[in-house]
Amino acid sequence: MNAQTTVTNRPATNQLIAVPNDSRYHFSESTRERINGQAVFQWRPMDTLTLTADVLYAQNSTTEARSDQTNWFNRPFRQVTFDTNADVATTVFLQENISGVKDTGFEQQYRATKDTLESFGLNAKWDLSDNFSINIDGHMSTAESLPDAPNGTSSTLISLGAPIVAAHSVDYSSGFPVQTMTINDALRGNNNGRLDIGDIGSQIARTNASQQRQEIKELHAVGTYDFGGGSRFDFGANYINSEMTSQRTQTQQTLGDWGITNPGDVNRFAAGLLEEFCITCQFDSFNPGSTGASLVGFRGNAVDIYNALSAVYARDGNPFNNTADPGNANSITGQDFNTVEEETFAVFGQMSWDGEIGTMPASMTAGIRYESTDVLSTSLVAVPTEIRWTADNDFTRIVGAQVQPISGEGSYDYWLPALDFSIEPREDVKLRASFGRTLARPDFGNLFAASTINAPGRPTAIGGVATGNSGNPNLQPLLSDNIDFSAEWYFAPSSYVSIGYFDKQVRNFIGQGQFTRNLFGLRDPSSGAVGSRSGTARTQLTTLGADISDVNLFTYTALLIRNNGNVAAATAQFEAQRTGPNRSLNQAFVDSTLAAVDISADANDPLFQVAVSQPVNQQEANINGFEFAGQYFLGDTGFGIAGSYTIVNGDVDIDVGADPSIDQFALLGLSNSGNVTLIYDKYGFSARVAYNWRDKYLSETNRGGGDRNPVFTEPFGTLDMNVSYDVNENIAISFEGINLTSETVRTHGRDETNLWFAQELKPRYLLGARMRF
Repeated sequence: MNAQTTVTNRPATNQLIAVPNDSRYHFSESTRERINGQAVFQWRPMDTLTLTADVLYAQNSTTEARSDQTNWFNRPFRQVTFDTNADVATTVFLQENISGVKDTGFEQQYRATKDTLESFGLNAKWDLSDNFSINIDGHMSTAESLPDAPNGTSSTLISLGAPIVAAHSVDYSSGFPVQTMTINDALRGNNNGRLDIGDIGSQIARTNASQQRQEIKELHAVGTYDFGGGSRFDFGANYINSEMTSQRTQTQQTLGDWGITNPGDVNRFAAGLLEEFCITCQFDSFNPGSTGASLVGFRGNAVDIYNALSAVYARDGNPFNNTADPGNANSITGQDFNTVEEETFAVFGQMSWDGEIGTMPASMTAGIRYESTDVLSTSLVAVPTEIRWTADNDFTRIVGAQVQPISGEGSYDYWLPALDFSIEPREDVKLRASFGRTLARPDFGNLFAASTINAPGRPTAIGGVATGNSGNPNLQPLLSDNIDFSAEWYFAPSSYVSIGYFDKQVRNFIGQGQFTRNLFGLRDPSSGAVGSRSGTARTQLTTLGADISDVNLFTYTALLIRNNGNVAAATAQFEAQRTGPNRSLNQAFVDSTLAAVDISADANDPLFQVAVSQPVNQQEANINGFEFAGQYFLGDTGFGIAGSYTIVNGDVDIDVGADPSIDQFALLGLSNSGNVTLIYDKYGFSARVAYNWRDKYLSETNRGGGDRNPVFTEPFGTLDMNVSYDVNENIAISFEGINLTSETVRTHGRDETNLWFAQELKPRYLLGARMRF
């Protein structure tokens, strides 16, 4: 904002504000194919020995084709309206006028992966006597996820745009972004007065090839001594060796560059591969309120467009100027290799008892398990050599040939006791009580030893923050002491009501800590620090009364470089191009500068101060609540109803008005939930119509890197159905419908107006058959 910006509901001094960098619509089409196969062979060489072998194979192939329609804000804004939230003032309307034209984006994306699972198992059960048996089970399983796109990638993203936007606004007041733009295709488009394929130019192409492989070897042995009368003692040991490997290679190639050097290159070199398509017309539940050019979008196969354009720009960096320029290489911008090996050994014992207390039937199970785990994490890190400032708010990470090995270790061991008790004070009433200690292991991705750095979203001199990620091989597992009580009343055949109370004291919650430090010795070309080129640019912009915006800061810094540091010459060129509204820069000059200059850091630039997110074990928390459930069948008609409702409380909440520079610990995923199901089950037919609902919950605590923004998922409910019919004892057919009412998903940040993501979901239908041989 500047002095010419009209501000409505101006925030108080030092109040937190939320302002988006862009707004965008996505249209996504997905396919999934799953193939399963399972075989079991069983042999009983003698009455007391049973051998079982099994094999499982599953393959799941998924694809997603996605088209975007997006606008980035140049700034400063012409109009800004904030809501009246006292904690975080959030923009509900933004509008800007352009000196010349800027681009609107139409990125095309294609993702494809193939996941496979192979598992082989062998089991031996040996009855050594009438009351003593041994069960030994072993298996080996391998899961693999591989790229499955035609060009050998997991994802291909090709940025396209049309440099014809003269003015742009977004209105969030309805809860959904409504984009409006005014076009002018006479300056850099095909001058036919409308947005079409002839205005589209390429920008940047990126690929990602990721693969993961996990191998598990497990041996499990259990001995059982049966005392009779429902009482027995089980004891045994368990060994698991798990190894997970993750590899990723990212590339980036400059095509027409962010400034869209060559509008029309898509139509010339990839003719017929992109089609006009109204993205906003696809919304049913949301209303994007589109008119004019906002009704025009584009879609095409990203891989085909990439293959057509990449080869052209690899041969000639500017195929439009009729000279043989050096080609633009397809550079590697990220390369990761991570392995995590976990080795777990456990021993356990468990006593089960059935009997009576007085005249009341009762049962109890008590046991304890000792478990010890060792973790070894190894990473090969392709060391980045710089983060290059390539445009006003665009940066590129450059990776060199040096590979740095990093490793880390972790270990933990725990005793895990458990006790379950139930009693029936009446024939139709059952009371239960239990205590247990359980653990949940950290995700493999959190255990990686590597550190990575990501470019800032805008110059750091204007609030941008370079972010990074680092694993933590020494993470401890989430440990929970659980107490549960419940009462059940079976008031009629197949009918009951129940109430339960649970209390969980949880330690070692895994959250995201954030630490500011430099990574890889990389320097920041956009810091605005005294003595640096961007610092000189910032000082001169202030002297000239020009806004300290992304565009102005990059452009002046680039002019300094082009004039070998001559401030007077850079100032003269800058001032000569301030011909727009309120003396803003001419956008055509800006675009040509973006295309001509990329800024690499030099010795006068300070080191990047990177906001590195690292998983850490955080403080204890208490989770408690109540569960209500019931089921009732109407005599022997086959008709029934079932339902449940869960109330969850946690003692650690997030403060949406907290300082973004301070870490917060909060419990993720806690919310009330409920469901109700109408049932019919008779004559081989089984039918269910269910409504499942979940209340608002916190799903993330560190969105946006250095801003530590929360993400809340808003209440969500779906109406689902399932019908199956047993044709005979060996054949059953089924039909399932999910989200029959096309419910939507919406997430927001510190304020409900601060929209992160809104998605329309369509019903899914599944038809199945099951055969037994």
